Amino acid sequence: MNLTITGHHVEVTSAIRDYVTHKLERPVRHFDQVTSTRVFLTVEKLLHKAEVTLHVKGKDIFADATAEDLYAAIDLLADKLDRQIVKHKEKVTNHNHEKHATDSES
Repeated sequence: MNLTITGHHVEVTSAIRDYVTHKLERPVRHFDQVTSTRVFLTVEKLLHKAEVTLHVKGKDIFADATAEDLYAAIDLLADKLDRQIVKHKEKVTNHNHEKHATDSES
């Protein structure tokens, strides 16, 4: 998986890079067809915003989160992304199971 972390008005330190990498391991572990991940961290006035775009086979999954602390925004982002990936994986597996069930009935 290619991971790109970009900061706008934020210096992406090794600590932030390690934290993002650690937090994104859990969502990516659910779905092994992730080709690349782009994380965009910004600071606007007092709010920290984290955005991620996950390129998955056949779809791009996007999530964003805003908080007063950058690490809190990354935590919220990881939770949102985790839910979206699980939902997408269920759709894909259910769709494939329905397709096989109709084939066997014929």
